[in-house]
Amino acid sequence: MKIVKTILVLSFLFVLSSHLQAQIDKEKLSLNISKAEEANYLKLKEYMWKRRSDVFIESQLKLTTITEFSFTPDGKLETKIVDAETTVKKKPGLRGKAQASAAEDKIEYIEKALTLAIAYTFMTKGEMLDFFGKATVTEKNGHIEAVADDVHVAGDRLLVRIDPATNLFTYKEFTSLLGHDKIEGKLNYETFSNGTNHLSTTTLNLPAQKMNIDAKNQDYTIRIK
Repeated sequence: MKIVKTILVLSFLFVLSSHLQAQIDKEKLSLNISKAEEANYLKLKEYMWKRRSDVFIESQLKLTTITEFSFTPDGKLETKIVDAETTVKKKPGLRGKAQASAAEDKIEYIEKALTLAIAYTFMTKGEMLDFFGKATVTEKNGHIEAVADDVHVAGDRLLVRIDPATNLFTYKEFTSLLGHDKIEGKLNYETFSNGTNHLSTTTLNLPAQKMNIDAKNQDYTIRIK
């Protein structure tokens, strides 16, 4: 009798799980999210902002960069580094020149890492359709959670959480490659009082470089037309 009851319970749980999965129409979900993202993007294009990126190597703060963000009239996101400050003491002579060159290379590497994070931040309609088409989608703690592999580059993995009330992202987490280097990223979103959703913080881990990057978007202002 106990065996029969156990089988019935397991069968019920399996059917319930299958039913919950069936309730989530991934194509419809993707289209709804794409529509919400498109509307939100139009709002976000009215803004300009700055990103402060603190770079830690072996847990020691080594560099801070300030990058400005704005959109061109045709909707393209533009970035420009406006300040960079290092805690590393400058060496004299030729050693100083070599140090400066190494610092420039490091800044370029850091910007490539942050640019890769932006690729996961702003996904096109086609990218979202492809992502949700192969993603495992579940409901968790009041949010919709989806995870899939081979999203932006071969071998990567992206996890996203969506607020079902707005169909906007609240969190993303990815594992990817920067050249041959592994990179792990966490993206947190926030919402302004007018409903505009925006990236708030970016945390990147690059083990090959013993590097961590903590970036925060700040000073959001509406552009004067």
